[in-house]
Amino acid sequence: MAKQIQKRKKVNNSDPYDGVFALKLALYLILGTLWLKLSNDQTIFPIPLGLIIGMVLASHEHFKLDRKIDYAVLLIAALIGFWAPFGLYISF
Repeated sequence: MAKQIQKRKKVNNSDPYDGVFALKLALYLILGTLWLKLSNDQTIFPIPLGLIIGMVLASHEHFKLDRKIDYAVLLIAALIGFWAPFGLYISF
């Protein structure tokens, strides 16, 4: 009887780290798409501002496996953000 109660407690006990991990990946996805695009009349100079900030944040990650996943998400998001028509545009 005691084993059945312990078994139920293990099944009902959810890991709060899963939600934090999903939230962190969503944050890195949004952050990775942010680009600063400086432009004058003829050229545009894209700067991956979100990628730089995200790499700094991910480098302070405690778990190395999660850090590798964070880097991959940031790089893919930066590629998507480079061609997407959103970001911070500054004309000078």
